[in-house]
Amino acid sequence: MKEEQFQFQAEVTKLLNIVTHALYSDRDVFLRELISNAADACDKRRYLTLTNPEIQGSSDTYKITLRPDPSLTTLTLTDNGIGMNRDELITNLGTIAHSGTSSFIDKLKDKSDVNLIGQFGVGFYSAFMVASKVVLITRKAGEEQAWRWSSEGLGSYEISETTKETCGTEITLYLKEDAKDYLEESRLSHIVKTYSDHISIPIVLQKGQDEVSLNTASALWTRPKNEISAETYRDFYRQVAYAFDDPALTIHFKAEGMIEYAALLFVPSARPLDLFNPERANKLKLHVKKVFITDNCQDLLPSYLRFLRGVVDSEDLPLNISREMLQKNPVLTKIRAGLVKKILEELVDLASTKPEAYASLWSNFGLVLKEGLYEDDQYRPQLLELCRFTTSTHSLVSLKDYIGRMKEGQEAIYYISGETEESLRHSPQLEGFENRGIEVLLLTDPVDDFWLSSLNEFQGKSFKSVTQGTADLPQATDDKNTKSPEDSAQEETLLAFMKKTLEGKVKDVRMTNRLSKSPVCLVADEGDIDLRLEKLLKQHGRLTTQSLRVLELNPHHPLINGMGKDFQANQQDPKLVTMASLLFDLAKISQGEHVDDTQDFTEKFSSILMGGTLAA
Repeated sequence: MKEEQFQFQAEVTKLLNIVTHALYSDRDVFLRELISNAADACDKRRYLTLTNPEIQGSSDTYKITLRPDPSLTTLTLTDNGIGMNRDELITNLGTIAHSGTSSFIDKLKDKSDVNLIGQFGVGFYSAFMVASKVVLITRKAGEEQAWRWSSEGLGSYEISETTKETCGTEITLYLKEDAKDYLEESRLSHIVKTYSDHISIPIVLQKGQDEVSLNTASALWTRPKNEISAETYRDFYRQVAYAFDDPALTIHFKAEGMIEYAALLFVPSARPLDLFNPERANKLKLHVKKVFITDNCQDLLPSYLRFLRGVVDSEDLPLNISREMLQKNPVLTKIRAGLVKKILEELVDLASTKPEAYASLWSNFGLVLKEGLYEDDQYRPQLLELCRFTTSTHSLVSLKDYIGRMKEGQEAIYYISGETEESLRHSPQLEGFENRGIEVLLLTDPVDDFWLSSLNEFQGKSFKSVTQGTADLPQATDDKNTKSPEDSAQEETLLAFMKKTLEGKVKDVRMTNRLSKSPVCLVADEGDIDLRLEKLLKQHGRLTTQSLRVLELNPHHPLINGMGKDFQANQQDPKLVTMASLLFDLAKISQGEHVDDTQDFTEKFSSILMGGTLAA
């Protein structure tokens, strides 16, 4: 029979040019697409044999074969799947973006057991990225006639009758000059391992009379957990994560119902090097029906779980024509929600059953997990349950532990934030709480200040900074509440003097029970921004103004007592103005801040030293 020539539809030539030159970012995906189509064809035939056993040959084993021929500069891919007849060639390959797979599935009444991959549409034409000509020979299962399809991708294609001993499809690519590396065994093996390793159909490389297996032909995540050893999980983790450590936690599950997907996820035991990359990208590998699609699907997990590695394989997730970008759709949203829920449940279980193992995990990834407290309102309760803190009295404390040790009548979870744990332990604002045995969270991660600003309470207990507002502390056991009316009057006149002297520098001056050793400290007034958060916002250019702070005085400190007596004795003593200024600077220094005028501070400090101490 003579060869028939057909013209592609009007828009096809333009689309072919897009597919060939612009649609895919990596030319390697042409092989992924052709293998996907071949595996799809095998699965179609396997499914149809359930009702039509004659389609299944007596000795057929489903297989996909790659055969490079350097002498002809061709790469041939062969499958023994369902094949196509003349009409299907015209329908499937004569129209860009026509999906033979979609049409096939739509005709099925029961789709629950169908495991199809790929679309015989745009993906097939990715072959023209590497080939100047494509020749396809195919014979449909159950029919005797075979057909030859050929095209150079320039607007037309030819179909003619031919012969083929078995059903299936054979595609021969006449490689372009710059695509000869696709004849190399190592290159083909690498592509198959990257994109199609876990396709259930064996993929082999034919070398003369010998065949070399290129894929494992077994998706680990689809196998029952009781059939998989710890060593197998470890080896797979190292492969998928490009890592050398052992997984700290393995999460393997399958979701069934309206949306089906399988997940095999790992928490590393060592921090990935790119954990704090500004892009905060997750590195899960997304498969659809066992075919690798992308490791750059950022909607698959929230960024605070980006330390996980592994595979998610969806049965229902739709893809766009290039398979490189996922459509925004409810299916992806539901998969994401299911993954997050399961991951957090597994982490909570690990924290309760293996606290030592969880402590190690938290030391590696706690800072990242805490980002979710600020970003994810939905899962904040679970994340708070997972959080561990260092406190003024304990290490790796959960909030439940903290609440369980709260003093009688204590209504707030107290915290202090700063640069380092050591500096916080020496903070004067902590003194009164330590003196009364009240535990305080020591927060040194910058993200702490941000999630605290958006979080009101935990289990009915509010969060309260020890550097903000009034302390409202109970009387310490060693406090001597013997203040006379004269003492009270002395304090009031001293406070009035200090407020007047430091006007414009502080918002207020008041006595406090927050201090036990230090004479003074600075705090933020009730409702004002916390000291540490203001500092961070200024560093990042998100705040330009400086809030006035409250200067608090320790009424039991000898320095404050002496200053009060000196003021009572001689209110015109110029040394008192110097002392007020020095106390303000001293409070700033204890807060880790710089004094406004170091020269002035030095001169005043020197004058006080030369003038002797204040009255005792």
